[in-house]
Amino acid sequence: MTFTIHGLPVSNGIAIGHAHLVSHTSLEVVHYVLPKNLLAEEVSRLEKALKTTHAELSALRENRPQQAAAEFDAFLDLHLMILSDEHISHAARDMIQHEHCNAEWALKTQMDTLVAQFEAFDDAYLRERKTDVIQVVERVLKVLSGHPGHVPPTPQHDIEMVLVAHDVSPADLIQLTPHQFCAILTDLGGATSHTAIVARGLNKPCVVGLHNARELIKDRDMLIVDGEQGVVIINPDKNLLAEYKLRQAELALEKQKLKRLRTARATTLDGTRIELQANIELPSDLPQVLENGAAGVGLFRSEFLFLNRDDLPDEEEQFIAYRTVLEGMGDLPVTIRTYDLGADKQLKGATRVASNPALGLRAIRLCLAEPQLFRVQLRALFRASIYGNLKILVPMLSGASEIIQTLHIIESVKQELAAQGVEYKADVPIGGMIEIPAAALALNVFVKKLDFLSIGTNDLIQYTLAIDRTDEEVAHLYDPLHPAILQLLSQVISGANKANVPVSVCGEMAGELAYTRLLLGFGLRQFSMHPAQLLASKQRVLTTSLTEISALTQKILRADDPIKIRELLDRLNAA
Repeated sequence: MTFTIHGLPVSNGIAIGHAHLVSHTSLEVVHYVLPKNLLAEEVSRLEKALKTTHAELSALRENRPQQAAAEFDAFLDLHLMILSDEHISHAARDMIQHEHCNAEWALKTQMDTLVAQFEAFDDAYLRERKTDVIQVVERVLKVLSGHPGHVPPTPQHDIEMVLVAHDVSPADLIQLTPHQFCAILTDLGGATSHTAIVARGLNKPCVVGLHNARELIKDRDMLIVDGEQGVVIINPDKNLLAEYKLRQAELALEKQKLKRLRTARATTLDGTRIELQANIELPSDLPQVLENGAAGVGLFRSEFLFLNRDDLPDEEEQFIAYRTVLEGMGDLPVTIRTYDLGADKQLKGATRVASNPALGLRAIRLCLAEPQLFRVQLRALFRASIYGNLKILVPMLSGASEIIQTLHIIESVKQELAAQGVEYKADVPIGGMIEIPAAALALNVFVKKLDFLSIGTNDLIQYTLAIDRTDEEVAHLYDPLHPAILQLLSQVISGANKANVPVSVCGEMAGELAYTRLLLGFGLRQFSMHPAQLLASKQRVLTTSLTEISALTQKILRADDPIKIRELLDRLNAA
């Protein structure tokens, strides 16, 4: 019987293949009390499982298949770091000894504590890292149960697989890459989950957040995966299969043609140059950035250095990471955002609790509250500045007071480095994120005091519409085409252009082809997006006449009916 399920599309393309169900370990572990004389043996059992898991991950890293994406190394390093974290290892040992419980229960309890901390983060990327904690614990539980990680059987060479899993870790994907698979489906996950990042890196269609795909799909079922619409068709009929095979062939041909655009300049039909840059989460994203012809890195999230630790990385560790990215990009610009951590993050033993972390002490607010921690990052950034074309981006600024305080600390750090004889670039541009409605409405202050602006559309939409985009109950109300959002975007872009201050969009809207011409019509000339989206966006730019889209863009801006806005947008993109 043919039926369809829907999820979140995170990596485009169409795949057709047979379902291969990937099993996962249930985290519903049994709790039992041990007598005192067996506690040492139980601790030893836990330690052996941790060592075995560490050896598995280390072996996967050392023997990574050549065709595996570069991101895998960084993901495995993160999993190894989580495995060694005291909240997992030391705390679980202490719990066994003090509460006389079994290793599985101690491990699961400590995992729940860490997951709760990650769930409180407002930043989507950080919040998704709870999945990494769960995947690491699952792997240890497999060892404790006597079923360590293993490679699935090799399928027949003439049949492609669609991986279907409740969730799948980077380590599991490494073991699967030598085998044929054409798409990935998971019940869990979001746009910033590692599954999504890896799928985009592998250029594999991927749909996540399917909830019950693992239960509904049977092994060997024929599947069609539409990675653009987030649709999975199970056991399609002949006509539907033929239709999607034709679409698949057309997409493959288009993808091949797009590769020819790698070295082409992103210029509109009427000769306006557009800068298409890339967003990265990890230094290992750089090969894909260069492969897709990015004009620079428009957003490098520094948070990956701060994940899953009680203390912050020291100056030297940060310096090495920033230098790696800058050297990798050569003369191309690299915009590094200062850390965007939430109020719930433990810093050197100080625990802060906020009822609503999204509106609490986070991002630049936290940096100004902990200036010494901020200074460490700034010292590392300025030291690294001599190795490339650095720009520093400050998140969640809301007004003049925060801008003045931030610039004062930056100047103080530069003076300190100069007094110590440390080499750095004095003219590093300092920019601000426009992601709070107050910042958009008080733009005049920003263009006077900052060198450039970057619009974070994800948070700007969330805060303007008062919607938690991760809450499934209200996520459908998250609307980039809401008239209020369009007005704010247009005002910020035109205001920055009038002040001759460079402005970019680095949120999800930048990489969505449906919005490319709309943003161009608003006056945007710099986009920053996932590397996999660059070539398609370049093609859209190359086929756009700014003169021709001007009138339709203004009509969209004046419209207040959602249906009318979408009709006009369709006309804009059909031009």
